[in-house]
Amino acid sequence: MKSMNNCEKATTLLTSSVNTLGAFSLIGKIMHKQIVRMLTVVPLLILIPATSALAASECNQSIADLYDTKSPAVVRITALTINPYRMEDRIQQTTGSGFIIDDQGLVMTNSHVVFGAQTLNVTLDDGTTLPAKLLGADPIFDLAIIRIPVPDHGKLPVLEFSDSDKLRPGDSLVVIGNPMGLGQTITSGIVSALNRTLSERPRLLSWPMIQTDAPINFGNSGGPLLNGCGDVVGIASSILGDAQNIGFAIPSNLARSVVASLVEKGRVVRPWFGVDGSLIDPELRHIFALPLTDGFLIEAVEPGSPASMAGITGGRLPVKVEHRSMILGGDIIVAINDIELKDDKSLQRALDMIHIGTKIRLKVFRNGKTLTTELAITERPLQPGDVPESSQSFSVYQDKGGSNGKAH
Repeated sequence: MKSMNNCEKATTLLTSSVNTLGAFSLIGKIMHKQIVRMLTVVPLLILIPATSALAASECNQSIADLYDTKSPAVVRITALTINPYRMEDRIQQTTGSGFIIDDQGLVMTNSHVVFGAQTLNVTLDDGTTLPAKLLGADPIFDLAIIRIPVPDHGKLPVLEFSDSDKLRPGDSLVVIGNPMGLGQTITSGIVSALNRTLSERPRLLSWPMIQTDAPINFGNSGGPLLNGCGDVVGIASSILGDAQNIGFAIPSNLARSVVASLVEKGRVVRPWFGVDGSLIDPELRHIFALPLTDGFLIEAVEPGSPASMAGITGGRLPVKVEHRSMILGGDIIVAINDIELKDDKSLQRALDMIHIGTKIRLKVFRNGKTLTTELAITERPLQPGDVPESSQSFSVYQDKGGSNGKAH
């Protein structure tokens, strides 16, 4: 069990992440048309498994030993989905991976493996197949929790989370999952890079990913990335389709921070502002040579959002210069609750103050004049672009000749 201090740390991480990632949000259809998806109450103290206390000398297990000791906690997930709006190919069966995080039957996986499934089955390492129930899923972070029955005798094997913030490029990793329908498989590699943000994910709802060269394939979705101690440092999530061994994983610190919310609420609760845009910076001023004021340039406003209700307006003139494209002509938010938006840090500080059920005060620059307005923050609803037409399809997007996809 984690101490209360560790639980509070996880809760603080989740609160900060959803405040930042949820307040400004415009999830367009481009997200799921271009990103290819991988096929594939318990007390809070129990929901967040303890970080392993193995001594440093025990954190250099051989790959064979890691497989022997950790693969029993990795499972194959089979999802049956039905699309009632199709005339053909209405029924789809897909597979992915997951891992047991609690001896009471909690299993973590990717949202795109299980979201919208009619039925779920989990096959354990020993070949036993069990029915599973979806407890909660978040398509934005691409994480989900399902539950399987507890065995009558013995205990379920469990994987523990480790601190993903301690990873360094070059650290060794192994991936255990069920790629290409071949059954339990282990691959190895290193941390290739940290803090990777996939370009076609929604900018203000993205989360830095772990890049690895450990082979990840269809069927690996939701499987664990393990360090030398055998603890989870990431969750296999996506691949760069036209490359060789460029895969991406969700950091373990993010994953464990949402467990309680997914189990207790069935979702990740985010405050909703309802706008998308760009922070005005020196490069933007130089490109357009316009007398822009400091602030956050609104390019689009989500229908029915708090910003829409308050009369905030988006842009109307689409422009593209070199690698930058945007829509000009919208409002510019100069300050939130008297915090002037001059850079990323001030924007972060302002967003951290936004909470569901509160009101925020905006200073807005519009048509050469500054005005003040107030809006009430509500919970962000699921948006049409959050979930692809088929939530289990391995979505791939084209970017400079490459394709980036989610690993089933």
